[in-house]
This record gives sequence, C-alpha cells and structure tokens, in this order.
Amino acid sequence: MKRKSRRALAELAAQQADEALLVKRLEALGLDGALGVQVHENRTVLVSVGANGALRVHRGYAYASDRVLRAVLTFTDPDAMPADQRDAECTIVGFPVEDFVDPVRRRRGERRRRGDRKLLAELQELHRRFNHRHFGGALAAVEFRISSRMRTSLGELTVDPQANRATEIALSRRHIESDSWEEVEQTVLHEMVHQWQVESGGEPDHGPSFRRKAVAVGIAPWARRIVTEPQPAVAVS
Repeated sequence: MKRKSRRALAELAAQQADEALLVKRLEALGLDGALGVQVHENRTVLVSVGANGALRVHRGYAYASDRVLRAVLTFTDPDAMPADQRDAECTIVGFPVEDFVDPVRRRRGERRRRGDRKLLAELQELHRRFNHRHFGGALAAVEFRISSRMRTSLGELTVDPQANRATEIALSRRHIESDSWEEVEQTVLHEMVHQWQVESGGEPDHGPSFRRKAVAVGIAPWARRIVTEPQPAVAVS
C-alpha cells in the first residue's frame, strides 16, 4: 500500500476541517442535521444536492459570510420561490471560492507550535461570534495566522485589493502569550473593524469611519500600536 505524502495528509486534514466547519455553520443557519454535507473542489458545479439528499458544496464556502451560506440553503431548498433561488444563485456564484481551496498554505518560516491548532479554532469562533454580535453576520470568514515575527503591531489585516475583501488576520504571538485574552479579543475586534471598512467599500484606515465603528463595538477608537517597520501594501494594523 502506497503511503501518502505529508502534503497529501495535510491536504486531507484541511479538507476534513473545512467540511466540519461548513457543516457547523450551515446547521447554525438552519440546515437539517440529518442531511449530509460533502465538500468538493469542482468549480463547474459549486452547489448541488446528491441523489441521497446530501448537500454537495465547494469547500471554499466554509470561509464565506453567513449571507452567502444562507443563499446556499435557499438555492437548495425545494420549497423556495424560483425568484429567490435565482437571487441566491447570483450570490453563490459571486463568492470567489478559488481563493480558499488551499488552506494549508503557510508563509515560509512561519511554523505552527503545539497548541496552535486549538488556538486558531478559538480565534475563528471568536470572529464568528463578534461577526454576529457587532456586524450582523455580514463579514466574510477569514483565516487566522499567529506570527512570531510581528514586533511593532499586535494584529494585522491582509486585504485582497482587487476583490476589496479581507483574507487573513495575523496576530502577534508575543501579544497572545504576554497579554490577557481580553486584550487579544480587543485586537481581533480592531482588525474586524478594518475588515468592515474594506468590505463596505472603504479604506482600512483609522479615520472617522473607523472611530465611529470602534466606539459602536466598544473598543478604543485609535491605532493600538504605531507601526514603524515597513509593512506589505495589502496589510493594515
């Protein structure tokens, strides 16, 4: 029997994690738990219902906003109105699943440590809760990364400038290990306000829109740290 490579095993684990995340999120939005969910990477048929009634969904939708996942449920609901299904189809097709089909990719030199997997899952759950509580579930899910290299900022949001959407929130490992969890939550919310700016069509800065939203969600309306080192053009702290 041929042994699978480490990369193949990592990819399998990532696919299983995406499937578990997708099932959890769809069930939270009303999917019948008795129905199965299967993930795939077929971009020709993004969403479908199998002969056995199982929902087949492209794995990239694990990182879509709740609005997109509600569209998936509407599109596959046999009792939905045709007009609603057409609108849902447009929403589904408009989400860039191809940007999320390789969740095992990692920055060179950024190795995970023991306990990181659990921590990243907690951060994803924190993002989901804050998204519902403060942003009406409108923000897209993003990946989290723990960086040992960040020295002058607590958190950093990476943005796809062409799609006008956030793709990742990086948090300083030093911040996580040295500060309280409450402070880490504040940093996540800070970056989520930047995410809200981007996904609302604005610029991720610390101007009036940031300050108003920061006050509304209950965080300090200013930059948490001054960044003195050069940062990537697509990142904002």
